[in-house]
Amino acid sequence: MAAPPAPSGTGLSRVSEIQVTVDPRVDPSPVALTPSPGRRNGASSWPHGAGVGLTLLGVFLLGFLAYLYAASGIQEARAQSTAFATFRYELGQQTAPLDAVTPGTPVALLDIPAIGIQNMVVVEGTAPENLTLGPGHLRDSPLPGESGVSVILGRRATFGAPFGRLPGLRRGDKITAITGQGRASYTVMAIGDSGHLVEDPAPNRLLLVTACSAAVPTSYCYFDADLTSAPQTDPGGRPPITAAETPLSGDSSALVLALVWGLALVIISAAGTVAAARWSPGLAYLAATPPALAVLWNLYQSLAALLPNVY
Repeated sequence: MAAPPAPSGTGLSRVSEIQVTVDPRVDPSPVALTPSPGRRNGASSWPHGAGVGLTLLGVFLLGFLAYLYAASGIQEARAQSTAFATFRYELGQQTAPLDAVTPGTPVALLDIPAIGIQNMVVVEGTAPENLTLGPGHLRDSPLPGESGVSVILGRRATFGAPFGRLPGLRRGDKITAITGQGRASYTVMAIGDSGHLVEDPAPNRLLLVTACSAAVPTSYCYFDADLTSAPQTDPGGRPPITAAETPLSGDSSALVLALVWGLALVIISAAGTVAAARWSPGLAYLAATPPALAVLWNLYQSLAALLPNVY
């Protein structure tokens, strides 16, 4: 039997004999694989997130400023209108309060022609919450027109700035106050501030107090007016005041409420974002906007209560 023919070469030699054809149009250099920009290392997402956060913070702060210097004035004007109607009715019925009453209750009307104040309602109490309604009567002092030193605090820049024009008062200007006991007349005699107290020997006076500056409320100014009409009897029995009712004080208890409203705003925002991602964005934002605005309004009110009460 004849032996099989010997192989002409090994497998390697056969592979080497295969002709490889390279298309000249293809670049034979290796192709570098680069990751997409969005997946490089996540670092590029941080500037975007920080930018969004700063934008939202800016919108929040601008909204707070708009509330303090615009919307709060509308709120105060509405409260003044309601209080004036109530107090005028009580004067007509001779039921206007003469002694200690619930804070926020209207107790007097102020007229100061020299600076254009007419029928300004004074409410009981000088805590920040009370002064959102208008000028407030210091609860441990007599009412205007009564014997003794009556004290009224008012805001200089926010919530309608009822005492914003008070620095325009000059010695000799007239002030009229109307309470349940009748009309009282005062004449401005001295002007001072918390750092330079002016002694007035008159036993029956009216002090109008507000922040010295409409920008930085670090001190308060007062306008001392002497009673020129017959003094009415002070019934007494007035309660002691709290620290939040003194000039330049804020309500520290409002901080807890501000944190609660802030948390509620975060929850509503997160729920709206999740709803927008899963369902219709338009409907989700439409549903979340009313409660978010309500919570934001209450949050702004709580933050405003932390500011000095005469600002």
